[in-house]
Amino acid sequence: MFKSRTGLILGVCVTIAIIIALLKELFNVPVSEEIMIATRWTVALALIINAISRKNLTTWIISCMILGIFVGIDFPNAAMALQPFSKGFIKLVKTIVAPIIFGTLVYGIAGHSDLKQVGRMAWKSMLYFFCATSCAIFIGLAVINITKAGVGVDIQDMPHEQLPSTKGADPALETLPEHVHGVYKFAHFFYDLFPENIVKSMYENQVLQVVVFSVLFGIGLAMVDEKKRKPMVDFTESLSEVMFKFTNLIMYFAPIGVGAAMAYTVGHLGVDILKNLFMLLGSLYIALIAFMLLVFVPVMLFLKIPIKKFMQAVKEPVSIAFATTSSDAALPKAMSNMEKFGVPRKIVSFVIPTGYSFNLDGTSLYLSLASIFVAQAAGMHLDLGQQLGIAFTLMITSKGVAAVPRASLIVLIATAEQFGLPVFIIAAILGIDELMDMARTSVNVIGNCLATVVVAKWEGEFDDEAPYRLDDEVLDEV
Repeated sequence: MFKSRTGLILGVCVTIAIIIALLKELFNVPVSEEIMIATRWTVALALIINAISRKNLTTWIISCMILGIFVGIDFPNAAMALQPFSKGFIKLVKTIVAPIIFGTLVYGIAGHSDLKQVGRMAWKSMLYFFCATSCAIFIGLAVINITKAGVGVDIQDMPHEQLPSTKGADPALETLPEHVHGVYKFAHFFYDLFPENIVKSMYENQVLQVVVFSVLFGIGLAMVDEKKRKPMVDFTESLSEVMFKFTNLIMYFAPIGVGAAMAYTVGHLGVDILKNLFMLLGSLYIALIAFMLLVFVPVMLFLKIPIKKFMQAVKEPVSIAFATTSSDAALPKAMSNMEKFGVPRKIVSFVIPTGYSFNLDGTSLYLSLASIFVAQAAGMHLDLGQQLGIAFTLMITSKGVAAVPRASLIVLIATAEQFGLPVFIIAAILGIDELMDMARTSVNVIGNCLATVVVAKWEGEFDDEAPYRLDDEVLDEV
């Protein structure tokens, strides 16, 4: 009864706040700042009471995300001072990533000794990743060519910030003829997959290198006789279980980390930043929504995946990814929730970490859209062939950027320089990149979670009854 009452009070407060905001922004009704502040913090109080009554981690995360927005609006300086909480949460989560990938992958391979299945999962995952990211790129190109968000943009009014530095040209390219540069870059892509030192790879958070090492280690362990294999298999199983429990403990800090991230974003950028590049921001969100409706939903309908239950399973990792703009922060909870959703651990532990480098749906869509936006803003006309060339180059060069907030900008800058696009326009995009990063990172997480279900269904190992056993209490139990 108390929960329903607090929910009703929250609904009333939010409705009143939305009405007041719409009257002020759309109809220019004079509403004093004092009334707006009082309205926001009345909603904040209702959110806190509702979260306390429900004792639900997801509710706390979403409530703190909204509270962070209010703090950023009303106390921007204090909000920016909260950034260490956000960075601290991401650092804490990153300590989980390498051990959980190593433990789950090695146990999944060596614990079952089915090396043929590992090969099947690899090519099935890669095929799905290629199809999904290709669809994302084409949808991004279609939306930006329809909205023409960059045409007529006044570049002088855009916020300019210092650009991140890009990696210098590879000296080896200077000694090679230009017609074989593509071959060298393709070969160098595979070179980057292999770890030089596994501890160094873990320290630098090179997810794909950790995956390669773990797969090779698991295959090697599976080839050892039972007596020598069992202790290491038991160790990796125990490591996996411990790291999932460790994840649950860290998630207690998630509301604070997420709230601080949102407070810093709003305090640093301000809400009015949406007005500066509204067309670009709107184009991205429209494209991402279209991608989910045209790709994710049909895939779920075709495979008979319960959409409502799936969204229930991914809402917590997505909310974390949205606020922190880092897929790393969402990885442990995404793996845990998809396992509860009915995907076997051996599939989850292979598909999600691999997808962090090859299945960046949101990032691929953003990069194709942003590159054409830069060309439009500069008044450069690109034909379809040139646009496709840029888009597919971006798909290859975007490997591994999902784990690092705003790293996609570095990829965009490097590609722009390669194709002769003006880099200074990208400096303007940097002003709202974090707002766009929230959306594209969320889509990255949803895409990788869905990929685990697709591969599990393809392998015939998905537990069709598991989604119907899910509820908020199960997902949030610690």
